[in-house]
Amino acid sequence: MAAINWHEWAGALSIDGRAFIGGERVWARSENQFDSDSPIDGRHLAKVARCDGADVDAAVASARAAFDERRWAGMAPAARKRVLIKFADLVLQYKDELALLETLDMGKPIQYSRSVDVSSAANCIRWYGEAVDKVYDEIAPTADNSLALITREPVGVVAAIVPWNYPLIMAAWKIAPALAAGNSVVLKPSEKSPLSALRLAEIGLEAGLPPGVFNVVPGYGHEAGAALALHMDVDCIGFTGSTRVGMQIMQMAGQSNLKRAWTELGGKSANIVCADCPDLDAAVGAAIGSIYFNQGESCNAPSRLFVEASIKDAFLEKALALMPCYQPGDPLDEATVMGAIVDATQMKSVMAYIDAGKQDGARLLSGGTAVREDTGGFYVTPTLFDQVDGGMRIAREEIFGPVLSVLSFTEIGDAVRQANSTAYGLQAAVWTADLSKAIQTARALRAGTVHVNQYDGDDITVPFGGYKQSGNGRDKSLHALDKYTELKTTWIRIG
Repeated sequence: MAAINWHEWAGALSIDGRAFIGGERVWARSENQFDSDSPIDGRHLAKVARCDGADVDAAVASARAAFDERRWAGMAPAARKRVLIKFADLVLQYKDELALLETLDMGKPIQYSRSVDVSSAANCIRWYGEAVDKVYDEIAPTADNSLALITREPVGVVAAIVPWNYPLIMAAWKIAPALAAGNSVVLKPSEKSPLSALRLAEIGLEAGLPPGVFNVVPGYGHEAGAALALHMDVDCIGFTGSTRVGMQIMQMAGQSNLKRAWTELGGKSANIVCADCPDLDAAVGAAIGSIYFNQGESCNAPSRLFVEASIKDAFLEKALALMPCYQPGDPLDEATVMGAIVDATQMKSVMAYIDAGKQDGARLLSGGTAVREDTGGFYVTPTLFDQVDGGMRIAREEIFGPVLSVLSFTEIGDAVRQANSTAYGLQAAVWTADLSKAIQTARALRAGTVHVNQYDGDDITVPFGGYKQSGNGRDKSLHALDKYTELKTTWIRIG
């Protein structure tokens, strides 16, 4: 198979930026648009429909009509299964196109867009498709003179608002279980990376989703996003993004029709490496690889590294030796492992945190600079701070960039206390050869996922979500169906 010339394809690519409502591509009713420009080199990609309340009304009405007419919800589970599996197959058929859109729009390396993002999205859609006809309802253990049925029903119209860092994966995590349960969906992608979601809607229609079942309204959060959160005919909203916006979403849900609001929010994940770590090289590789993957733009990135004092020097020596492997490069080069920051605003924010780390007295060991400025894109070198104090901003606030803060400890209890001392609770990890210590530490860490002697272990079969201000509810696994279904009890008197 001949190698793909990604630059040549990107130059010839024609991108449709219109919304997708009722099975058709449409411009915003206001005719307003916004520019989608690539963080790789500043090139203009497309004009995108700037949807607002009027477009959201149309999309929700389309979704409601599809639901009330049972175009999708009324299909047999086996029939929905076939459509979703075909949907997944088509995502893989269009893998290269979707990967290119993802890389151009968001700046991540093309090798990861293909092997991780598109593949994971297809796997998610397929998995929920296969689960559709394997989830059983219940019969309660009542007295002989009655029969009590406990059944799951779709909630109705689901709004999904997803972030810019993993556009396809985050969309799949929301729409796949919602569709599997029989709902109709209105998806609002981030205005920073809307292109793959718009193409995904077309692919869903091609797979056999009835018109109106899956709609996409690109636009800004304060316009299209707020309109969805406040909409009186949206039954449920799933949001992934910042904690600040998540709080606003939940407030809007309460101000409107008390719709269910499920949020997967920010993180400041702690990675604890003990002196009895069974494989120091593996711990170093995981710590560095996980924080700099996707340019550090991951909510679960282990941005706080706690290393036991007796091994910290050895750990840092190994870590610094790996830094050259993660230097930013051309995202359209298949050898590149670290790409561009999503836009100028995010890059400015990352650089401000780096400056704050220096001013607060942290020791900058590597990186901390903007590079490849001649390209017109946004690139930051992988940054490593030592001698970080838990009170510093870089240790407390989510940076969402390639910045790692190293803290030391002498007692595991102190490391756990520091790890838990944030408003977040998304993920954590502990590295130790002592099984009892591993289990006790995992129990003590207040996080939705705790890794032991690894980081970023992942599978669609396990739930993903956080404690505290990292959100509520869970994406992935059969547990995600809980968010998009209602439990109904039907009492039947016998005799």
